[in-house]
Amino acid sequence: MAGLLSKERIVAEPGFNRWLIAPAALGIHLCIGSVYAWSLFNPALVKRIGVVTSAADDWSLKSVVWIFTVAIVFLGLSAAIAGKWLEEVGPRMVGVVAATCWGGGFIIGGSGIVTGQLWLVYLGYGVIGGCGLGLGYVSPVSTLIRWFPDRRGMATGIAIMGFGGGAMLGKPMIDGFLEFYYRTPQFLGDAGTLELVTEGGRRLAEVAGELREVVVIGANDVAGMLVPGPEGVYLVGTGTVGAAQTFFTLGGIYFCVMMIAAFAYRVPAQGWKPQGYVVPEDGEHGKMITQNDVDIDQALRTPQFYQLWIVLCFNVTAGIGVLAVAKTMMTEIFGTTLPDIVDLKFAATYVLMISLFNMLGRFFWASASDFIGRKNTYHIFFALGIALYCSIPFFAQRVSADPAVVWLVGFYAATMLIFTMYGGGFATIPAYLADIFGTRYVGGIHGRLLTAWSTAGVLGPLAITTLRESAVADAIRDLVGAIEPATFAATFGAGIDELDALVAAKTVTIAKLMEIAPPGTVDPTSGLYNETMYLMAVLLFVALIANAFMRPVHPKHHMAD
Repeated sequence: MAGLLSKERIVAEPGFNRWLIAPAALGIHLCIGSVYAWSLFNPALVKRIGVVTSAADDWSLKSVVWIFTVAIVFLGLSAAIAGKWLEEVGPRMVGVVAATCWGGGFIIGGSGIVTGQLWLVYLGYGVIGGCGLGLGYVSPVSTLIRWFPDRRGMATGIAIMGFGGGAMLGKPMIDGFLEFYYRTPQFLGDAGTLELVTEGGRRLAEVAGELREVVVIGANDVAGMLVPGPEGVYLVGTGTVGAAQTFFTLGGIYFCVMMIAAFAYRVPAQGWKPQGYVVPEDGEHGKMITQNDVDIDQALRTPQFYQLWIVLCFNVTAGIGVLAVAKTMMTEIFGTTLPDIVDLKFAATYVLMISLFNMLGRFFWASASDFIGRKNTYHIFFALGIALYCSIPFFAQRVSADPAVVWLVGFYAATMLIFTMYGGGFATIPAYLADIFGTRYVGGIHGRLLTAWSTAGVLGPLAITTLRESAVADAIRDLVGAIEPATFAATFGAGIDELDALVAAKTVTIAKLMEIAPPGTVDPTSGLYNETMYLMAVLLFVALIANAFMRPVHPKHHMAD
């Protein structure tokens, strides 16, 4: 088997059509790119037990979002380790291991959902699946750069376009499988017809002579139901969100597709160049393109590596936190102000459009960088990105004061443009590395640089969840302060003095408080992400400075041969 997977077995014969590599690279990246659709699982995973809404023992949004974060961390770590290994064993071996890890990670994660063991979801999807992501990410990129030295940006754009488009392909599959496997919990009736009690923040009702935990769905909660149903009381633990079954199904599909793609890989023979290709002079057209090579370990001794690390890390941080909660963010900012337009289906479509623009941006910006240069391309990303991130709080504030579609359109357009540049940053960075350090070890250097992605995978979700939680806590306290204590007690079966327990049990939420808030109370939900957006703009400014000081590598770092 080792011989079948070895680098020597996949050296292309003379006359091999280099364009045949593109579908294999694209196929692998489409599979692993479904990680960008993770937010589609969030509404289901936080309702694993309650199904129609979160029950007291359901996982929190923060704990679920961090699964995505762990996957991205292990993507970067595995890519850093595998980069050098890739140069030794070739892309087929790496691709096969990637398929096993990514597909197997889904299977293990699904087992964790079935058993209620969150750590298994972290281990399967986050750790093992994350390793599959890193291995699957680096193998197509380095291969295509070698096949397309004349169009480095376009080549990396082809492969990494697939990673951006993975969520677009994954969205209908995830939504379809979740809906197919979904089962509604037992409906007990209208809340007014049942005798409910509250113990330890939990709502309970008598069923067959014993008190059983229930969840109560009000008018403001209906829009958040995975499958719309009537208001009232539902019995906890009697339905299924279909997440585990979806994990099992996707794991099998991704494993098969990635294995087929891995066996389609070929590498060019030593010294091969495309017909008619003329090697450009160093620094031709001011693009800092070198024909000298820098060893992997030597690259770590240059300031350019760390400048590019900052460029990638902060560009990714600015986008990845939003990606992790995209569906939730859309419904929270606009779901209460424009409920007739922005429901869960609209939010799911928003995730799909993010994937589309992410994918298009990868190919467009990477290809454009072949003509305007990598450095200038990143200047555009950061300068324009700062303005766009600062515009999002404006749209959120305006829609809260004036629920008009124009603010939704502005928000939509700003975020779509942001994600073209987010994806473009990923697609352009391998070509930037090849320009600065040469092509010989670009796969290994790229792998090391992806530790910036791991770091961003922590920073982005940490920032957005921490700042959101703080904003939610402040909003709940402000709303409770405006509500009559008697009204509060009558609604939730407990006094304001038990607020912390009620919030922890998910009995008290902003949506439920708004149902009993005094007329004219402004819903604070649309402003939950304002501080996050300003922070992201600051990070992009730092990246802009790092990119501005980029210079060619000093000749002392070049390889002698």
